[in-house]
Amino acid sequence: MSDDYEYQHEVEELEGKSATAARLFDVRRIIGGLFVIYGIIVTIAGITVSDANLKKAENININLWTGVCMLVLGLLFLLWMKLRPLPAPHPAPEPGDGNGPTEG
Repeated sequence: MSDDYEYQHEVEELEGKSATAARLFDVRRIIGGLFVIYGIIVTIAGITVSDANLKKAENININLWTGVCMLVLGLLFLLWMKLRPLPAPHPAPEPGDGNGPTEG
């Protein structure tokens, strides 16, 4: 009986680690973070643009607008992740509790 308890405890522990890993590597976090980082870099490039480069783009600061849009998109992804987090995994049904297949 103690072997069953140990196996069940190990399975529950692995399920908890799996749920934590799923939340940690949520695609929204990765995409949002990358867009925020790149948005900051491109926005700084847009703020420090030279007059010669600005004339090449017909006086439209493309880097500034693109950087701000990337920042907004990245923040929206992170906000989405915060407002709608991944659901917690459902525990596995116990054998013989009526929810799973019966042995026998």
